[in-house]
Amino acid sequence: MQVGQLTVNLRTGAGKGAAHRLRASGLVPGVCYGESTDGRIEPIQIAINVKALKAALDPVRKQNTVIALSIEDGGKTVKSLSALVREYQIDTIRRDITHVDLLAIDPNKEVTAVVPLEFIGKPAGIINGGLTHTVMRSLEVKCKPADIPVKLELDISPLDIGDVLHVSDVKLPAGVKPVTAGREAVISMVAPEKEAAVEAAPEAAAAATPAAAGKDAKAAPAAAGKDAKAAPAGKAAAPAKPAAKK
Repeated sequence: MQVGQLTVNLRTGAGKGAAHRLRASGLVPGVCYGESTDGRIEPIQIAINVKALKAALDPVRKQNTVIALSIEDGGKTVKSLSALVREYQIDTIRRDITHVDLLAIDPNKEVTAVVPLEFIGKPAGIINGGLTHTVMRSLEVKCKPADIPVKLELDISPLDIGDVLHVSDVKLPAGVKPVTAGREAVISMVAPEKEAAVEAAPEAAAAATPAAAGKDAKAAPAAAGKDAKAAPAGKAAAPAKPAAKK
């Protein structure tokens, strides 16, 4: 089991002002909650050094790294537990991490984790011009923290045109169960003409509309011109004769 080491501090301030001051000092606000070997953990407000957090994560396991977390208050350790990075928020402009959620875990109990999928082999349908359609690139599983896989491999070499591989086709290690339903599609092989037809349909509809509009637009002036020319062709009404003098 890959275990990182991370020390965080308790934080007491709340609100945007406290968060700004914390980030100015090189830390970000965070929260730790979940369940440890001692039981349920109520949310603990913490301050985290982002560089230290990144260093604590295994470069391969990333968020699935089990962290030995030490929570300090004034330099004194007040709580030690195991945790996973549950989620983090990123500033949309600067792309900096602005908040981190840590999930306290019991190493002896199952947790849910998202594991990347890796497709191996060359699909048979590629030879016949088929195209792969990927539905999932990761899979949510449930297992003990020590059993979280680094990745899950799926052999797609038998995949021919019209074939579909489902979650149930993914081979899982012992102790690992899928959270996603087994009938859900992971990847399929489609015929190129079907793919082209799907893409061409909206384009054809869009192209047909201006063409029809242009045709009607041309027809209207033509009809108007015909009527305009027809009027002079008729005989003009004779001018009224002056009344005869008595």
